[in-house]
Amino acid sequence: MTLRWEAFLDRVRERGEYGTRQEADRAARFVLALLGAHLVGQVRAELAARLPETLALILLNPLQAAEPLTPERFVRATAAWIEGATETTALWDIGAVLSTTADAAGDDLIQRALLQLPPGYDVLFGRPRPGQRP
Repeated sequence: MTLRWEAFLDRVRERGEYGTRQEADRAARFVLALLGAHLVGQVRAELAARLPETLALILLNPLQAAEPLTPERFVRATAAWIEGATETTALWDIGAVLSTTADAAGDDLIQRALLQLPPGYDVLFGRPRPGQRP
């Protein structure tokens, strides 16, 4: 089931403790653009289908990563993309956006997405595997 735009942003806003929906929107756009560069094929298409249309188009942007980023490098890249962000605030943004995305996608789809990503992304999605510490 696809979340409506407002509902998705409201969840990101609540989880990220943002003051406005615009702040949540900014975080969602940057994080999903970077995530989309790391996913391919059916998984990327299915994930996009679970997102509001605007965010789905951002995820499906033809931008492709030259190499998979480790979770740590994903955080650094997000911090570099978001004006005024630090690695700490970027991690907060990522957690708010990816946990909301994971809820919209469901566990099966997120598990398939995690297979395309380097180890450690499960924590960024708010779905740490049992027995694995960050």
